[in-house]
Amino acid sequence: MNMVSTNQKKTLHSILASKLSSLTIPQQPSSSSSSSSDQKQQQQPDFDFSELFGPPASSSPSSAFLVVDPPVIHNRSHSFIGPSPRVAPPTPLPFHQFHSDSSAGEDEEDDASEATGTEQNEADKSEVCKIGPGDFEILRVIGKGSFGKVFQVIRKDRSGADGDGILAMKVMRKDTIIKNKHVDYMKAERDILTKVVDPFIVPLRYSFQTKSKLYLILDFINGGHLFFHLYRQGLFRYLLYKPLNSLSGSLFIILILVLGYVLVSEDQARVYTAEIVSAVSHLHKSGIVHRDLKPENILMDADGHVMLTDFGLAKEIGESSRSNSMCGTTEYMAPEILLSKGHNKDADWWSVGILLYEMLTGQPPFTHANRKKLQEKIINEKVKLLPRLSSEAHSLLKGLLQKDPSRRLGSGPRGGDEIKSHKWFRSINWKKLESRELLPKFKPDVTGKDCTANFDKCWTAMPLDDSPAPTPTADEHFDGYTYVAPNPWLSSK
Repeated sequence: MNMVSTNQKKTLHSILASKLSSLTIPQQPSSSSSSSSDQKQQQQPDFDFSELFGPPASSSPSSAFLVVDPPVIHNRSHSFIGPSPRVAPPTPLPFHQFHSDSSAGEDEEDDASEATGTEQNEADKSEVCKIGPGDFEILRVIGKGSFGKVFQVIRKDRSGADGDGILAMKVMRKDTIIKNKHVDYMKAERDILTKVVDPFIVPLRYSFQTKSKLYLILDFINGGHLFFHLYRQGLFRYLLYKPLNSLSGSLFIILILVLGYVLVSEDQARVYTAEIVSAVSHLHKSGIVHRDLKPENILMDADGHVMLTDFGLAKEIGESSRSNSMCGTTEYMAPEILLSKGHNKDADWWSVGILLYEMLTGQPPFTHANRKKLQEKIINEKVKLLPRLSSEAHSLLKGLLQKDPSRRLGSGPRGGDEIKSHKWFRSINWKKLESRELLPKFKPDVTGKDCTANFDKCWTAMPLDDSPAPTPTADEHFDGYTYVAPNPWLSSK
């Protein structure tokens, strides 16, 4: 579902009108004059509509890459992928190639140089996309991971209300990706993002590469991460004070009013959870499993809506297929992943249950400083439900946090619709929610489209540098990485 404002439509009308007014049909050059025609074409490039329509898809296949599961990174705030002790690594995902990339002439020490994407056919070689790091001005660092950084950027030639404006640029080092055998996951992330369009999923606008790095350009969501609001801003801070959880309802409310704690009702958590369920349902209907749902991978926009991001562990899994990789963040990993029994979309619904429990109680149901003991608790212990939660919330949590995935809510043929029809969501109008007409009660405090006040200062205070990286010797792994999103207005109904 695409949401396009009136201003965007007017802008697109203007761009389309100006392009059509300057459209000329070039004469077909004869074979004898092909060389001179090519020189003239280099001076005066052919007109194309890639700015509005995006490049046409290419059917040329990409070479397969042998997947080897990378080593495990054990950390609460970072996802990891680890080997399954019982099965061989999964078959590589087929990579849909939009068009091949060329970065010839790029200075190895200058990653700000422009990368060029081209689609080559036997009949003709026409330029369909030309965009690179040099087209974006870095404003701030807003995130950092094991493979690189995420920057807040602005498109230099399209700033303000007449273009793309403020965006997020995810930069990943090729040498690190190749060294850690993570090529297939990075390609899958980009490929999956080109296929999903949903109001509660951060959309991909561009992808391109230089000799040493991969770049994903996404919408900048200025409300910050749900994790930031849960723990740094104190949105659920009253829940972190454990003695309050054992109090009676009336005394609980009195202490909240006296001490100034912020009460987050089930109604508020219901809207967040419903939006997450809607996004995950859309992924599953598209044959995609996220596999890393957690507060750090959920953003809030200026209106308080949540949006899923970071598809680095996402995978396309068929209805009858299972994946055997051990991946995710331990606190949110389903028991079948930890037991290496193979998993599918049902593992996402477990993670949704953990998220809901955390929103309602202030922490995940299973916690321990020791990773092995944490895994044992997830596999063996029962979920402890607080008595102050409603019976409907208890029912939903029990359904989502079933250790047997075949009995888990959402595992049946109705999938996400089974969860949507649960009595805890009785008050949710799903059509209005999916049209973003249901507004959450809490709105992040933002001062403008470029506001980064809701991002951790440990990131925003970092130096604004996209530092150079060595060029890998084998660069064919990333053929076809370049992508330009189709125009949202022309694809809407």
